[in-house]
Amino acid sequence: MVDTYLDEIERAIRQIDRQAVRAVVDELFACWQRGGTAYLIGNGGSAATASHMMNDLIKCTLVEGRPRFRAMALTDNVAALTAFANDLAYEEIFVEPLRTHLDARDVVVGISGSGNSPNVLRAIAFASELGSRTVGLCGDTGGKLATLVDVAVKIPAARIGQQEDGHLVLNHTIALALYDRIAAAPARGAMAFAGS
Repeated sequence: MVDTYLDEIERAIRQIDRQAVRAVVDELFACWQRGGTAYLIGNGGSAATASHMMNDLIKCTLVEGRPRFRAMALTDNVAALTAFANDLAYEEIFVEPLRTHLDARDVVVGISGSGNSPNVLRAIAFASELGSRTVGLCGDTGGKLATLVDVAVKIPAARIGQQEDGHLVLNHTIALALYDRIAAAPARGAMAFAGS
């Protein structure tokens, strides 16, 4: 199993659509230029990836003299998640905080191996209605999520664990690429929205 698992994940990583990954970096860079925030959502292992990705987006993209990239994992406030799940429905746990925070400058990143998690889909639909940009990090088929977002990246692996492994690889790739884009941006233009 060791060789099988690792060989399969290696093949999956090699098959990731690089143009789609670059398109995600483009979306996040444009969000930074607008002074927007990236909101990250997912369930289970994907919730852990959302937390990890928030960490990397706000820390690994730091460039001296440039505005910081803004990111928030909506998975991390247990009180809010359980309140909305208990008082409304589990399907509402992400869309309700977005109703408070989201505006058209922002990006919502949905992370889902199946691509069919109702709470993720509902949040993505709300973001689209509001005019925010949307990104999906999906599993092998993409599910409904891949059809709803502006940019989708699929991990072409059948095992959910390998899809989650692939999402972590994407997280690090995207954060490092975004750092490069921010570092290369003209300082005067980049600072125009500082403090906004």
